[in-house]
Amino acid sequence: MATESEKCCCCATDQPIQAPARPSLARQVGIVAVAGVLWCAIYLGLAPAADWLTYSLLRLPSGRHLSQAVQFFLFETPKVLLLLTAVVFGVGIVRSFFTPERTRRMLAGRRETTGNVLASMLGVVTPFCSCSAVPLFIGFVTTGVPLGVTFSFLIAAPMINEIALVLLLGLFGWKVAGIYLGTGLVISIVAGWVIGRLRLERWVQPWVYQTKIGAAPGEEQLDWPARIGFGWAAVRDIVAKVWLYVVLGIAVGAGIHGYVPQDALASIMGKGAWWAVPLAVLIGVPMYSNAAGIIPIVEALLGKGAALGTVLAFMMSVIGLSLPEAIILRKVLTVRLIATFFGVVAVGILLVGYLFNLIM
Repeated sequence: MATESEKCCCCATDQPIQAPARPSLARQVGIVAVAGVLWCAIYLGLAPAADWLTYSLLRLPSGRHLSQAVQFFLFETPKVLLLLTAVVFGVGIVRSFFTPERTRRMLAGRRETTGNVLASMLGVVTPFCSCSAVPLFIGFVTTGVPLGVTFSFLIAAPMINEIALVLLLGLFGWKVAGIYLGTGLVISIVAGWVIGRLRLERWVQPWVYQTKIGAAPGEEQLDWPARIGFGWAAVRDIVAKVWLYVVLGIAVGAGIHGYVPQDALASIMGKGAWWAVPLAVLIGVPMYSNAAGIIPIVEALLGKGAALGTVLAFMMSVIGLSLPEAIILRKVLTVRLIATFFGVVAVGILLVGYLFNLIM
């Protein structure tokens, strides 16, 4: 599984990627169009290519465990990497519109309920993750953002990962992606609101409120060629750092797909096992993988009969609750506030898991 710095490359990065000088807008659009055509042609040919490699070139017999695992790996690896490249390019352009200072200005002075909703929505699209939690937390609370609103943002930013969202859309369709987005927003909004109602400001380290944040310099206005260049730079920077963890995740998924009996996995992670959801959360927290690496495992688990709510709880705990984040936040929060934060979010994830196992 990915380390803290590696995970940040996929879910978010608080250091802007410096895009080099780019050609004119017309040429940029032409390059994107050609790349899009090639992307579609390759994507459409993945299934027959994987079948040919597995059963013709490697001559593996159909129906065997090894054949199923190899075919899954050869098909899913380029598919997920292609989806990841397209997603990172689009997300890179979106992120060029956001900076920490702009985000703080949007949240400062908001009433708690409205602020919780806005903070959660901003957390989905802004390029921040747990490694930037401390400076963001200090910047938010010292510029008038309520504590509960700040936590809504800190919960949503890693949990509702935009790369995971689009990969889920491409692999499972709008229904699963919508469930992930909707439940993640509900958890971040409600958890932030609950923390705000508990009035836990006294559990923030005292030095945080004494910190003075200077005025931010003027923000550079980017034109569209620069924003497209920002997207290409994001692809080079992020995909180059996470591709190995994507491949490892797909390898784990291939092993599950080929060798784990469907009945066995369904009995462990199915709807009938009441303890499956809390167990999935407990397993997920220390794993702390990047979003792109966990999606293939999610795909394999669902394909083998695991319940949607259990798998959703597992994925959210891996992405949204992490021991490294707790260690980082210890610099600005007391242990009691960190435990409250994790406890409220964990309860929300558990409720989501049980709810969707009940209704789906």
